[in-house]
Amino acid sequence: MNLNPMILTNILSSPYFKVQLYELKTYHEVVDEIYFKVNHVEPWEKGSRKIAGQTGMCGGGGGGVRGVGTGGIVSTAFCLLYKLFTLKLTRKQVMGLITHTDSPYIRALGFMYIRYTQPPTDLWDWYEDFLDDEEDLDVKAGGGCVMTIGEMLRSFLTKLEWFSTLFPRIPVPVQKQIDQQIKSKPRKVKKETAEEAEEVQRHAERRRSRSPKRSTSPRRSPRRSRSRSHHRDHHGTSSFDRELERERERQRIERDSKDKRRSRSSERKRSKTK
Repeated sequence: MNLNPMILTNILSSPYFKVQLYELKTYHEVVDEIYFKVNHVEPWEKGSRKIAGQTGMCGGGGGGVRGVGTGGIVSTAFCLLYKLFTLKLTRKQVMGLITHTDSPYIRALGFMYIRYTQPPTDLWDWYEDFLDDEEDLDVKAGGGCVMTIGEMLRSFLTKLEWFSTLFPRIPVPVQKQIDQQIKSKPRKVKKETAEEAEEVQRHAERRRSRSPKRSTSPRRSPRRSRSRSHHRDHHGTSSFDRELERERERQRIERDSKDKRRSRSSERKRSKTK
């Protein structure tokens, strides 16, 4: 595995690699460790290594000469990357990494493992089907450099630098062939964006289908609508008047009956007194 000598030295002397990762003996244990511990794919932890006057991925420091400069705290991601190398992964296990569904960082370390260990002539075959992969991940220590898996792989194929380290060099004839293949395979529009556009179009079509077509349907006559509303208002008013009249009649009859009962009771009292 053609790692930067300084990175490799820091990995081998790291307590995390010598103690904790030493206890992990199987492929699945290492994958679980990646899932729980990795949150970026820089070679150094944030703020542990500064090189003046150099710029790297996403405007950060790095992109220097292999093996030159001061060291720092090597990242968990690169410790686990080297641990994967010590396991001598099979092709099936590598495919399991790059197609993993639990974490984009498991996939990222799988693709990085390929970049460091596979022959340059095989890189295109490994990466081709994933160049338009839209799963996002933040590759920078401390955050602030979000890219898709596809964008990361295009960077792996076209750029030698990765933050403060360098990938193994690709021979010029192979690199030219890869560049031509990438030009013939331009980036596609994000699937989410295309689906959202289709959804908006469908909603617009539904609204048009539900709204009446003014060109084919006759316009309503204002007089007709007013006459109908006037008729409804008149009809409503007359029914209300009838209800009011009936209520008044009922109350009148009730008063008359009460008056009759009162007169009868008064007549009975008079007759008793006589």
